[in-house]
Amino acid sequence: MRAQGTKAAVPKRLQVYRQLRAAIEQGSFAPGTRLPPTREQAQALGVGRNTVLWAMARLQAEGYVRGRVGDGSYVAEDLAALRPGLAALPAGPAPTAPGLAARPGAGIAAPMLALSERGRLIADTALRWQPPLTAALPFRIGAPEVARFPFALWDRLARGHGPAQRQAQAQYLDPAGTPALREAIAQWLWASRGVRCEPGQVLVTAGSQQAIDLVARLLLDAGDPVWVEDPGYPGIRASLVGHGARVCPVPVDAEGLALDVARERWPAARLAVVTPTHQFPLGLRMSLARRLALIDWAREAGAWIVEDDYDGEFQYGAHRMPALTSLPHDGRVIYVGTFSKTLHPGLRLGFLVLPATLMPAFAAAKALSDRHSPGEAQAVLARFIAEGHLLRHLRRMRELYAQRQAVMVQALAEATHGALQLTAAEHGMHLCAEVASAVDDATVSAAAARRGVLLAPLSRYTVAAPRRGWLFGHAAYEAAALQAAARAVGPLLRRAVVSTA
Repeated sequence: MRAQGTKAAVPKRLQVYRQLRAAIEQGSFAPGTRLPPTREQAQALGVGRNTVLWAMARLQAEGYVRGRVGDGSYVAEDLAALRPGLAALPAGPAPTAPGLAARPGAGIAAPMLALSERGRLIADTALRWQPPLTAALPFRIGAPEVARFPFALWDRLARGHGPAQRQAQAQYLDPAGTPALREAIAQWLWASRGVRCEPGQVLVTAGSQQAIDLVARLLLDAGDPVWVEDPGYPGIRASLVGHGARVCPVPVDAEGLALDVARERWPAARLAVVTPTHQFPLGLRMSLARRLALIDWAREAGAWIVEDDYDGEFQYGAHRMPALTSLPHDGRVIYVGTFSKTLHPGLRLGFLVLPATLMPAFAAAKALSDRHSPGEAQAVLARFIAEGHLLRHLRRMRELYAQRQAVMVQALAEATHGALQLTAAEHGMHLCAEVASAVDDATVSAAAARRGVLLAPLSRYTVAAPRRGWLFGHAAYEAAALQAAARAVGPLLRRAVVSTA
């Protein structure tokens, strides 16, 4: 028990972690710098090597440090974009050893902002995840086609609500969502994704990011291990770390999340977050055997699986893969869906499908967060789905995205003189091109940005995985724009690929 009126001593390994992180944030270790070997750090700091190894492992899991097989550890290159003043955890005194932080116990300076420990973790999100704020340009990923959204139809549906309906929509509403929208989503999921659920299991959220936030707040305690895919979506990792969870990066193989590796390294995990229908960002599909094994693990461990079905509606082949949640899972799977990709991100509507026993707690947490989602938007979306407009819109977008993907594949092959041959996919809004791990994909992406092309490096989405390459978004861009972008970056990509061939 902790004595009243006193604070427990900060463990040495946490002090080392904070001091090393402060050295990175304050610029003592610049992005891309090779860090001293852990034995040297331990000697300089006067601590055991295991203490430094723990601190380095945490820094790597949080994205500050990247390991290179056979070549030590390096400060992550993408920290160069960090603006001064965003560092949120307490910073220690100036480093005393060459390139190292001060010894543990030397004291930790007070933060500029009087935030709580959780507040500092949340404020520090900028180091792990910086959502784009600029207009979408080729080849930025995640952006749907907005110009062809049926805004006139949407407005007509909104005007179709009478005065009594509009007055009802203007009142305080059920935080779980309006009954009409929850019913429409439940029916749509059964028809489109094979997910059987009752409307009472659907919780309407402000997009998938709020859905992940609710899961982390309600199902995890500080320090709980969580399996995440590596590479994977930084926004998920940032949310989990912001709530104090221990993010455990699990490699991805041809069948999806490497379950055997995860069970061996982190057997006490409380939750796994996966993108089984279309792994982000690699584009793989989790095999049925792996899906069943993952559900078996959740049953045995009393753990949870979060299925992020971020673009499950965009499957172009004759046979569509159903959601993992469509399999029997004894209430261990939580489904996350969003309309940011199927319609547009400005709508700010998504949803969770939860076991009925969790619904009261999640609805209460939603109410504490933002009370409820906008009533008029929910009402129009419910009609948009029920009257078949969503089905027709998605049918048009699937055809359009497949066409644009083909244009992009051909344009990049021509612009690189065959050096980069993307493989067409029957799913998704982007393609991933992997290259040798020796390629500095971040440098190529920076050069592409100077040419007006947003080309995300695969390394941006990794924690420990040595995978390198680039992501090519195609959904939001006309054929001419895709071709022009390919011509702009073709020479860069050709040199990078050919140099390591």
